[in-house]
Amino acid sequence: MAQIIVRNLDDNVKDLLAMNAKLHGHSMEEEVRQIIKDAVSKKETGFGTELAGYFKEVGLDFEIEEQKGFTTRNPFEDE
Repeated sequence: MAQIIVRNLDDNVKDLLAMNAKLHGHSMEEEVRQIIKDAVSKKETGFGTELAGYFKEVGLDFEIEEQKGFTTRNPFEDE
């Protein structure tokens, strides 16, 4: 197995990693392994797909029609 050393990591980042590892019930090293694994295996998806993923456990009782091709006017641009 390969090893990576990360130098100059902010103390605040290290503390947050430790806190997240504790919340997930594993070591800080395992937390970093999971973060790296997720980052490199993440498939690029659109915003709608990403948003739907956050709410997939909630469920809906109705169908939402897909909206494509709509543009919005930027109120800060001159017409």
